[in-house]
Amino acid sequence: MRVLVVEDDPDLLLGLTQALREEGYAVDHASEGNEALARAMAWPYDAIVLDIMLPNLSGREILRQLRTKQSTPVLFLTALDTVDDRVSGLDLGADDYLVKPFDLSELLARLRAIIRRSHEVADPIIRFGDLAINTTARLVTKDNEPIELTAREYALVELLAMKRGRLVTRTFIYDHLFDENHDSMSNLVDVYISRIRSKLGKDFVKTRRGEGYLVGN
Repeated sequence: MRVLVVEDDPDLLLGLTQALREEGYAVDHASEGNEALARAMAWPYDAIVLDIMLPNLSGREILRQLRTKQSTPVLFLTALDTVDDRVSGLDLGADDYLVKPFDLSELLARLRAIIRRSHEVADPIIRFGDLAINTTARLVTKDNEPIELTAREYALVELLAMKRGRLVTRTFIYDHLFDENHDSMSNLVDVYISRIRSKLGKDFVKTRRGEGYLVGN
């Protein structure tokens, strides 16, 4: 999943970016409001982690403008901790609100939850026969035996599973699985699809030539 992190504290921005990448997310980042709004409008992010107090354009104004165009899940991450602050943020259209200082495990859990809701996936465990994808533990098992996947392989499996029964184009995969530093004209998707088939079975992902990929029905 591709996430935008918006934070003006450089140390926190770096720490969040590294932590999310270690969890398998593709991460873009911005440290001021105008850049953040431009990125949020330009890419179909799976979620945005958004500070409120930003240079040039506040997080609230970014969200207000974003909601006129997109329904991207937004998690406010801020030091503003009064009940009125939380209520106004949620009423403005935020999907969740987390106060600094925070525990990273809680942020990750809240991020997973808003992404699942946006894909209309209620159960954190997605099942395909004897195959189970645990989106909380980020673990895939077959017949209750864990299957070893790299972070990027798991991310692709989760992305396809959340789009169960729907065609997923190569462009969609590039937009949601890789950050702006990757070349979208490369054969990375083909490589990862091949690896997934070798580990989960060749029939897990079906190819529709010239259209994209499909899992489940």
